[in-house]
Amino acid sequence: MIDLDLWPIGNCQVSALVDRAGRFVWGCVPRVDGDPLFSALVGGEAPEAGYWSIELDDVVSTEQAYRRNTPVLVTRHVDSAGNAIEVIDFCPYFRRLGRSYRPVAFARIVRPVAGSPRIRVRLRPTCGWGGACTRRIGGSNHLRYQMDALTMRLTTTAPVGMVHEERAFRLERPLHFFLGPDESFTGDIAATLDAMLHDTEEEWREWVRGLAIPLEWQEVVIRSAISLKLCQHEETGAIVAALTTSIPEHAGSQRNWDYRYCWIRDAYYTVQALNRLGALDVLEAYLGYLRNIVDGARGGHIQPLYGVLGEATLEERFASDLAGYRGMGPVRVGNQAYEQIQHDAYGQIVLSNAQAFFDQRLFRMAGVEDFEALEKVGERAWTYHDQPDAGLWELRTRQSVHTYSAAMCWAACDRLANAAQALGLEDRRDFWQDRADQIRARIEGSAWRTDTRRMSATFAGDDLDASLIQLLDLRFLSPEDSRFKDTLTAVEAGLRRGSHMLRYATEDDFGLPETAFNVCTFWLIEALHFTGRGADARALFEEMLTRRTAAGLLSEDIDPVTGELWGNYPQTYSLVGMINCAVLLSKPWSSVR
Repeated sequence: MIDLDLWPIGNCQVSALVDRAGRFVWGCVPRVDGDPLFSALVGGEAPEAGYWSIELDDVVSTEQAYRRNTPVLVTRHVDSAGNAIEVIDFCPYFRRLGRSYRPVAFARIVRPVAGSPRIRVRLRPTCGWGGACTRRIGGSNHLRYQMDALTMRLTTTAPVGMVHEERAFRLERPLHFFLGPDESFTGDIAATLDAMLHDTEEEWREWVRGLAIPLEWQEVVIRSAISLKLCQHEETGAIVAALTTSIPEHAGSQRNWDYRYCWIRDAYYTVQALNRLGALDVLEAYLGYLRNIVDGARGGHIQPLYGVLGEATLEERFASDLAGYRGMGPVRVGNQAYEQIQHDAYGQIVLSNAQAFFDQRLFRMAGVEDFEALEKVGERAWTYHDQPDAGLWELRTRQSVHTYSAAMCWAACDRLANAAQALGLEDRRDFWQDRADQIRARIEGSAWRTDTRRMSATFAGDDLDASLIQLLDLRFLSPEDSRFKDTLTAVEAGLRRGSHMLRYATEDDFGLPETAFNVCTFWLIEALHFTGRGADARALFEEMLTRRTAAGLLSEDIDPVTGELWGNYPQTYSLVGMINCAVLLSKPWSSVR
């Protein structure tokens, strides 16, 4: 049975998830939202296809680790006689000929480490969302796999017939495998892949070297940052919410969603976290993606999510040939939430762009034309700040005026005023500040409950929702404000389950939620710190770190009783939470001088 204890590799074009046995069990081509070449993760209890394994006969132990400061994975297998091999998995990623080289390709290098190991290679890709691929031997050193979008070619120094028939053979020298586009491999395969491995490791280490990381929890932050970068489609700058689709929020929940798209909300939180580490390349690429979204927005309307190429239509359907994670279907392709109205998106568009009006390090700072384009988004925020929407949790059958959405609309107007100030546009600064002030008054009058002494998650009710904690991060309320302190007390009392936070505790379209939402726990940790409960914040953060997979990552959800991870993986929200809390709670670098 496959679980979420998985190791991502990738190159910001394609990615794969490797399980604890060293098998590729998830990976889509020609990009993250494409057809899964490796689909075993959602192929049922014991899938017979959709994976790529390099197996050691009579294996008794397997150890895995990333090469330092890279997403290059090394898996070491040992058999009962002490024979051993190591498998190095990566997706090539480096600068070549003045541009980024990130092919639709997966590379594996297998090396004998001890004794006389015997291995078996099983490459069983799927095509057309769980269907069989047409496979044939294409020559003395390659196999072809015909997909709808493209033909993939395995070029290898291993005996092709043995691979094709999945026969065991002795590993007496390093073997190299390159699964990529159906193109002739020029040059020596082994030497070329060895060079690709070296250049890929150097590229990632150079990127990590530029991060402004905290003193404490450095490995946590570095691994989270690398994994967040893997969630960016570098060609366009889009940032996907996760690398997977249809991992349920809890067993049998039917809450199975396709997260391989760019949510404006999730991407905002991602660039916010990476900005704190100084990763400007991710921000700049994403701003380019956003400018195209804003340019194409009719009347300033912004959808909650888009495809990685900016596609506005993401029709949702079921992949009937795939049984689902542990057999818990359905497997969804596409996400109907693109049709939803979520007014918080206006704030996230403006907040993501705000830094560009101030940061002189950027290659392209924002100017008056950018400001004028964002004003159209601001107009939408002003018009709809007190209108019902689906909310940030994307309720499918009900709408309310959500306090979080209204606060994001306030933030859109507030930050537009700041941008106007930076550009010397005094009249526009006054205009947007006045609107921000009016929205603030509307929220304070409609969301505050004097009898229960807390902010409500909706204007019409008296609802608890973890998103109310974000009023602090948005600078709508300060940690000293008694209204925030009282709201935090109420939210913690109502939604905290042991060491974990629910999003909400009321029934939604699928009944009562059973799992906690990991990022909400990180929001709680931040609030505890800012309200003077630093020791509690630190203890809770340390406990959350024990919930990570062996790869150092988290999914979207967690069972508050068993600690089992659920939901799509790796989840950008959760990685953002780890980075933000580590930066916030760490001792300063000056403490070691």
